[in-house]
Amino acid sequence: MCLSVPGQLIKINDRSDRPDDAALWRTGKVSFGGVVKEVSLAYVPDAVVGDYVIVHVGFALSIVDQEEAEETLSYLDKLELTLD
Repeated sequence: MCLSVPGQLIKINDRSDRPDDAALWRTGKVSFGGVVKEVSLAYVPDAVVGDYVIVHVGFALSIVDQEEAEETLSYLDKLELTLD
């Protein structure tokens, strides 16, 4: 089973050192409820700081609205409580 998780984009890393293909190397810091990971933003070139993105295996795959992200995170929190 594959699981993609929403997180909030809190920082975009400047890749001006790669002007020819900077979009492919674009990365950012995404917060998953306080846990921050660096992910590839190559698939979401329109993402800006503050956006919520769906992340799977280190790649942001799409941008989602805040309400949808918070609803999904709420479901994940409930699952975690029942698994303990």
